[in-house]
Amino acid sequence: MSDPDETFYTEERWQNWLDRVADQELDPEDEESARLLLNLQDDAAIAVAKIVRAFEDDRLDEDAAVEEVAGVRDVVLAEVEMDDEETAMLIDGVQTSLVPVFYAAEEYVVGGTAEEGTVAEYVEAAADAEAGDDVDAALGYLVQAGTLIVDGADLPMELAESLEYGLVSEWVNGLDSLQTAMADPEVVEENDED
Repeated sequence: MSDPDETFYTEERWQNWLDRVADQELDPEDEESARLLLNLQDDAAIAVAKIVRAFEDDRLDEDAAVEEVAGVRDVVLAEVEMDDEETAMLIDGVQTSLVPVFYAAEEYVVGGTAEEGTVAEYVEAAADAEAGDDVDAALGYLVQAGTLIVDGADLPMELAESLEYGLVSEWVNGLDSLQTAMADPEVVEENDED
């Protein structure tokens, strides 16, 4: 059932992205820097989307799919050593954004989609939970929203843009990458310079 030749993500791929980030003078206000960070984030989300698709197509069973997602998560969320403190913070932001992507994919594989509620309702509940300092609940709500996004529901961008900056807004940013990846799981080329 599993295709042992199919590789979804590697440490080397992540490291190549980190090397590119380290080689550039990153300025989050600069469009090129922002795009590089977004590509880094989208590339990991695409790997997750491909794992979910392989599971849906019966090329991976549940255990293998969960293991593959966990493998990508372990690579991407490992501590990154960067000489430049600001660059390290920007990478940390990307890692933070991707947290609900991994958990939503695992939840989808193991439990399917959230039974009740819409993406918007879960995002609003997450924002309320964050306002009440219940970060775990906030993440839980966004994981549920993520399962719906994996299943084809839309993340309302006007809602995402109205969020106050914080963990929930960063996590929703990751879910936006997941939505893009599920819609078009084409690999972002590491050397894409256009």
